[in-house]
Amino acid sequence: MAGLINQETHHPKNRENHPFFYGYFVAAAGFVIWMVGFGISGTFGIFYKPILTQFGWSRADTVFAFSLGTFMSSLFALFTGFLTDRLGPRIVITVCGSFLGISCLLMSTLNTLWQFHIYYGIVASIGMSVTATPVMATVARWFVKRRGLITGIVQAGLGIGGLILAPLSGWLISDYGWRSAYIVLGIIALCAFITSGFFMRRSPQDMGQLPDGETIPEVRESALPGVMPSRGKLSLDKIGFSSRFWIIAGLYAIFGFCRSTFLAHTAAHVQDLGFSLMEASNVMAFLMVSSMAGRIGMGRVADAIGNRSAFMMSYGATAVSLILVLSSTHLLGIYLFAFAFGFGWGAQAVLRFSTTAEVFGLSSLGLIMGILGIFEAIASALGAYYAGFVYDLVGSYTPVFWFGIGVSLLGILLAALLGPRASSITN
Repeated sequence: MAGLINQETHHPKNRENHPFFYGYFVAAAGFVIWMVGFGISGTFGIFYKPILTQFGWSRADTVFAFSLGTFMSSLFALFTGFLTDRLGPRIVITVCGSFLGISCLLMSTLNTLWQFHIYYGIVASIGMSVTATPVMATVARWFVKRRGLITGIVQAGLGIGGLILAPLSGWLISDYGWRSAYIVLGIIALCAFITSGFFMRRSPQDMGQLPDGETIPEVRESALPGVMPSRGKLSLDKIGFSSRFWIIAGLYAIFGFCRSTFLAHTAAHVQDLGFSLMEASNVMAFLMVSSMAGRIGMGRVADAIGNRSAFMMSYGATAVSLILVLSSTHLLGIYLFAFAFGFGWGAQAVLRFSTTAEVFGLSSLGLIMGILGIFEAIASALGAYYAGFVYDLVGSYTPVFWFGIGVSLLGILLAALLGPRASSITN
């Protein structure tokens, strides 16, 4: 591996000297991290009702662990993003990511509500903090011209993780109990994060290469399309006074609200309609697999038509999905909801990262993504808890679905304000 680095000049070598672009290893490692990390996170709703049934806690009290974890993971992401900028992703992802596996093992010993809040809300959030910001900031450094496509492919790992881990969790819970299921997930998480973290590298320059595997050594970062020069750093006050920052922060927040609210409660809603745990698990698996179409497809579309139109389409899909679930009492309608919601959610997940990189550049990308993640975290935490509180109050998720429709329409409006193409904020 050391042979990939030009020991004399430390400048990128010509691609002919490197038959294989190392960025593909980085993308593959990111794919596995997303597959396992978000695959496990997506099983919360599957464990939700079995835990409720055993302990008799209220939905709001129980889902508070999910809300706390969502918020704390973004706070920790601010720190892990900063560490990634300074130390590189390899050690950060390997060490911090292991906490997700530790959390699952601790969850298998759960007996009290406060333990649930600590094990899931704090310990798991340390592990989840590395899945988004450190991974996507690293991928953004390795790929410029194909950033939207590669980002979508990496995030498609979430769909594969949902396809595998949601039904696996449902089967394990049904046959062996939720404690045994958490032990299995813990072992999977530890193996995945330790192995994948080993392959992560900070930037192409560290490996003697160029973004996207370019072959011309003279190409500078500032000459590559869609990226701002990394010389000099944006001051936080300039970022804060930018109208585009607040628009993007709003899009992060709406994304976070819809994602956490409906991922946390969809499986419970399906079971409330009278369907089994395995049927709810299959709906969640289908939803997460459907997000792959949004992640890969809309990532590619955004490269061609810009983030504004792609964002508007994605929030339109979310609004349509919630209208569908409001009127659905049969599995076919629920699966249609799952497809439309998964598509919109997946597209938004990719677009928020690619838009951030396009507008703010790469020099402090980990930190900026971490700051924007705080807005997402607050909305995520409030949304999941709000849905549980409303259900405890009225015995139905109907008001939550209507509120989600309104929030999605607001997302369309904010996306329209981005402009035809996001333009970089310069010093």
